[in-house]
Amino acid sequence: MALIKTAEQIDRIKQSAKLLASILKYLHRIANVGTNLLELESLARREIAAAGATPAFLGYNQDGAAEPFPFALCASLNNVIVHGRPHDYLLRSGDILKLDLGINWRGGISDAAISIPIGEITQTDKKLIRITQESLWMGIKKARPGRTTGDIGHAIENTIIGGGFFVVDGLTGHGVGEKVHEEPTIYNFGESGRGVELRPGMVLALEPMAATGSSKIKQLPDESYATYDGSNSAHFEHTVLITKKGAVVLTG
Repeated sequence: MALIKTAEQIDRIKQSAKLLASILKYLHRIANVGTNLLELESLARREIAAAGATPAFLGYNQDGAAEPFPFALCASLNNVIVHGRPHDYLLRSGDILKLDLGINWRGGISDAAISIPIGEITQTDKKLIRITQESLWMGIKKARPGRTTGDIGHAIENTIIGGGFFVVDGLTGHGVGEKVHEEPTIYNFGESGRGVELRPGMVLALEPMAATGSSKIKQLPDESYATYDGSNSAHFEHTVLITKKGAVVLTG
């Protein structure tokens, strides 16, 4: 895939991202104590279809996966970081729900994720969510022409570690637009000035993931990823466009 998108591609990605932001906002309102994860999946599919788009994750076969992903929505609870599968579960007070969604609108693909506190959560988990989201915005601030993917990772890492949490191992951000996962890989750690130089026309999915207990992770039988020690995690993601003036958040 080309690192630099054409104006036509960018227009499609922008429309995809606009729809995605609206649907995630809607799902955020619905996700409360007693909400079934399967209801969120059904609503996501309904809203995507009504917008004339298709789910980017449904049927997606990521490298190394045993089978294509069978849902439109990733719904990850508590220690599960990403790629959680919606199932017959009623949300409970104290849960941290991560919703990750991708939309394909006429060939333009966007990707975004949010972490939602359900009911009353602990002060540590509140801080985890806040710091993880803050790290995303710190990474976005570094996403400017002439900067590098290492600058983004460095900003994310410093924010998460400075907040007293751990950057999870092995899970990264990425390019997006024509496919769900494209180059460049964007690590949530790094050295300033290292990595791929950012240029106008790049479309990136920045997605910090943090945990309270350790950085070590494990893959579960359903191919989701969870913290190795069972501690809680948080995840935020935006699709951003690099312009001459800096990053424009398309899924904001």
